[in-house]
Amino acid sequence: MAVCLACLLLAGAHPAAASVTAREAVSLSTSLTPTGAEREGNASGTIPAWTGGAATATQAALQAVAIVAERPLFGVNAANASHYAGQLPEGAKILFSRYPDYRMDVYPTHRTASLPQPVYDAIARNAVSAHPVAEGCRFGVANASGGIPYPIPHDGCEVVWNHILAYWGPARDTRLQTYVVFDGQDIEKTSDRQEIADFPYYEAGLSPTSVGPYYFQRRDELTWPADRAGGGYITRQPVNIAQTKFASWEYLPGERRVRKSPSLSYDTPNPDASGLESFDDYYIFSGGLDRYTFTLLGKREMIIPYNNHLFGLPASRILGPHHADPSALRYELHRVWIVDAQLAAGQHHIVPHRRLYIDEDSWFAVYADEWDGNDHLWKFSQGAMDLMPDMPAVILGSQFVYDLQYRACVYDFAFGKPNGSFRITPPHPESAYTPQGMATDFNQ
Repeated sequence: MAVCLACLLLAGAHPAAASVTAREAVSLSTSLTPTGAEREGNASGTIPAWTGGAATATQAALQAVAIVAERPLFGVNAANASHYAGQLPEGAKILFSRYPDYRMDVYPTHRTASLPQPVYDAIARNAVSAHPVAEGCRFGVANASGGIPYPIPHDGCEVVWNHILAYWGPARDTRLQTYVVFDGQDIEKTSDRQEIADFPYYEAGLSPTSVGPYYFQRRDELTWPADRAGGGYITRQPVNIAQTKFASWEYLPGERRVRKSPSLSYDTPNPDASGLESFDDYYIFSGGLDRYTFTLLGKREMIIPYNNHLFGLPASRILGPHHADPSALRYELHRVWIVDAQLAAGQHHIVPHRRLYIDEDSWFAVYADEWDGNDHLWKFSQGAMDLMPDMPAVILGSQFVYDLQYRACVYDFAFGKPNGSFRITPPHPESAYTPQGMATDFNQ
């Protein structure tokens, strides 16, 4: 598989200011899309040119209807996976070798990703102004707001920041579940929760100099299982971890009080998923970058989940006894940035090596391979990449985290029947993310 020209931009260079020149930024309206993807398709025509994506809700809805009616071009399975090895992540190769019924149905590629014009305007501004904080790229981003900071990235760290700050909308209100299946056993629901989330980084009217300390904040209230119902937590993620640490609080329903929780980040096991995923497995990879160094391996054409619509489907339709039901997922050929993350000197993490695969159009990571301390492939994560007509945008959506050693699968951020929902909302009041606000709301 030929690697694109972008692979020449390796992580060895660490310029003092990572912004590009105004002359370079012009390419965001010529050879590149407004988000920094290659505007043209590939030579074979299997990846089309980007022509604006599903730029309106009507266009997105029409695209979604047409996409649902399509049939696969071909399937990747255990018998032919070696032929497509260069287009697959390492974790998927393990699943193909282990399960004869595991497959990827590959459909025509649709570059539906699009963003509101104010976000495009912010990205163009960020291109010439954004730069790492003084402590370095791993610790934060400065002088950026309202869009991904590095549309023309110089290194792997900048690519990962684009994923961290990819566009989900300014705020959302969701009802979601987590399910776990251990190899060959019945599917088990492990949590049901009501979540609100805000992205202050995308607040309307912000300038790069007026961004607050947190780019993302989330509050979850558990409604199931019964012994944890009524409990919940808040987590707030800083844009500059060298200046502002993660802020987390936990509500204990038995005590009817909130306490500071310093550990809802990095490799802390997520109790909602039977400990099979860590908090930074959320959204394929989330939270602090400071425990890793990042190397940009280049860009590659890969088969990735894309233009799915899992909302409203019950878990029994999506998750099987060993892995996600292949008939529930759609895959397409897209160009993907590949970033290798290695544990930084003096840092500790139960996953000392991970590799992220990041869609060039949306900047969301769609896959992650994770190795343990013995350099054995341990976990494999994949997103769904859902087309959301009401935004409109393509977002990461639901995700699957495979523990390849324990032979288990987590289906997280499930918005299906009977109780799932996903709603874009105006920003929530700041008090919703304070200990006092959570105590007041949860005690009602």
